[in-house]
Amino acid sequence: MPVTPIQAIADDAEVRLTRLGSGMTIATQAMPHLESVALGVWVGTGSRNEKASEHGISHLLEHMAFKGTKKRSARDIAEAIEAVGGEVNAATSVDNTAYYVRLLKNDTALGIDVLGDILTHSVFDQQELERERHVIVQEIGAALDTPEDRVFDNFQSAAYGDQPIGRTILGTVESIRSFNRETLQGYLRSHYCAPHMVLAAAGSVDHDEIVKLAETAFADIAKDSPPSTDKAQFAGGEILEEKALQEAQILIGFDAPALRDRDLYTGRILATILGDGMASRLFQEVREARGLCYSISAFHWPFEETGLIGIHAATGEEDLAELMPVIVTEIAKLADRIETSEIKRAKAQLRATLLMALESPVARAGQMARHMLIYGRSLPVAEIVEKIEAVTAADVTDLAGRIFAGPAALAAIGPIAPLPELGEITSQLAGKLGGNPGDHRGGRG
Repeated sequence: MPVTPIQAIADDAEVRLTRLGSGMTIATQAMPHLESVALGVWVGTGSRNEKASEHGISHLLEHMAFKGTKKRSARDIAEAIEAVGGEVNAATSVDNTAYYVRLLKNDTALGIDVLGDILTHSVFDQQELERERHVIVQEIGAALDTPEDRVFDNFQSAAYGDQPIGRTILGTVESIRSFNRETLQGYLRSHYCAPHMVLAAAGSVDHDEIVKLAETAFADIAKDSPPSTDKAQFAGGEILEEKALQEAQILIGFDAPALRDRDLYTGRILATILGDGMASRLFQEVREARGLCYSISAFHWPFEETGLIGIHAATGEEDLAELMPVIVTEIAKLADRIETSEIKRAKAQLRATLLMALESPVARAGQMARHMLIYGRSLPVAEIVEKIEAVTAADVTDLAGRIFAGPAALAAIGPIAPLPELGEITSQLAGKLGGNPGDHRGGRG
């Protein structure tokens, strides 16, 4: 029997797992044709784990990890990796924080040593902290001055209110300036715990060697479990900012499948059909047929126990009044009929995105780590593709009927006087959907 591309990838990329005595997970995936390795540590702590008084500390901590340890200065850290031609970086998200390096296979030991050093022996020098706080305050200012960024922050706040998941990752100027060395050390000790950390590596890797190196490099990591976090719940609401801009930035969204929901891939396909790419419904009707906006797209953001399906559009004030009814109509159509060609195209897009990403060791390492943090295992490629292929047109229309009949979140910035109020938008949508929200059965599980 011939081997399919998906089977070939799965067979060539067995994930090996080891759990250290501390509780830390080591996950590796060999790509023998490569001369390099991508490796990193993913911590199951992000902005949604912060208390109100800790708003922005996850992101600040990520920055400060590179600003000096007991044995390396900030410059030493950068030079150690770049001296061997490698790259080092980090990122903070809602659900996790990642620290990663890319280097040649013979420098794997150096990469793990540097990652272990910054995550267990950072000193949080006061002068470095003052400089980095200033850098992040500038970053906050830049985001506030960029309507495209600000509207997304406001959208998440409108969706989740004052829950941690509804706050910005960057924090506020006041919160960032309030953090000191002791605050950072306390947060690191309580949240960077081995049972909620994954060291993932892909490329030219030797699993057993990486396990040995990790046991030494992360010997001092905390072994307790981090504090529990309240589950997030979609609330809905609106945040509108009238500003003298050339374009209005509009975001409307709805409660959607989370990472563990059985409807996860249905949600992915729904968003793809609605507004992912030039062949999508929104792009064809709003941009191509009517010319009502410069850009329009739809997205699905799944988090650990909640999710969002949203639509983003940028348009001039003169087109705003006509734009929203068209968007509402296209949303409602999803609950009525999905063409076979649309399902096939959406599945092909998701498959291609998944398989193309697996050509990158960085993407493979990140996928392994995130899967381990969310599911406790690395999902095989064939299993993911099977779940994508199992989605039917009826699944998509049923999900559309359920989520679009529920509450919505709206954020807008710019010359938005012609924009209908959220209540009017949802009333129009309810009228087009017809029936009662309770008629749409199903849910999470």
